[in-house]
Amino acid sequence: QSTWGGAVRVSAISEFPIVYVMTHDSLGVGEDGPTHQPINAATMVRSEPNMFFLRPADGNETSGAYAVAFASRKTPSVLALSRQDLPCLEGSSIDAVAHGAYVLQSHGPADAATAVILVGTGSEVQLCVAAAKLLAAKGLHVRVVSMPCWTLFDRQPLEYRESVFTPGVPVLAVEMASPTGWERYAHATHCMTTFGASAPAEHAFKEFGFVPEVIAAKAETLVAFYRAAGP
Repeated sequence: QSTWGGAVRVSAISEFPIVYVMTHDSLGVGEDGPTHQPINAATMVRSEPNMFFLRPADGNETSGAYAVAFASRKTPSVLALSRQDLPCLEGSSIDAVAHGAYVLQSHGPADAATAVILVGTGSEVQLCVAAAKLLAAKGLHVRVVSMPCWTLFDRQPLEYRESVFTPGVPVLAVEMASPTGWERYAHATHCMTTFGASAPAEHAFKEFGFVPEVIAAKAETLVAFYRAAGP
């Protein structure tokens, strides 16, 4: 906290485009336990004025995040990178990171209206993809959105933002962090409201429900709720 209140904040106030890298980004740090699992860190950094918080989902997005950071002239950047291996996701884009969020994939019947949008950041995007495939097998058309930077997305024209988050389509946000702030984009969240746990990463993911089956079930509940509510 003292480091954050010092060097990092001063760089934002002074408009120095420094690039910071955070390496403990989720429950994936496993046995390091709750003291190293930054449940509230993303919220804190995102709320800092004149700061880019970028949480890439794979190698392509990491390259895009560095491109954004190096192109900045007056805004420092914080890159939250995963310590565990992540797959290169189909549809991921270096250039799209500059838009803050973009449609990564769509799954389900091509002629059906989008039933739900799953949005995630970092290592959770792969979970959204896996959950979308489970939902597609049940006949739902699902859009997966990767959202590496809220600040950049908020700067996009309204037409673009609505092409990503279509008005009237329920959105479920998935992130191994506090849900604070996601209400600006999502109708429901699958996030962390407690501290994490000291356990191998896969055990921690399962314990806190960050597995495709749980995310898919929550998305189904969300779809059912809004269908029952009507237009």
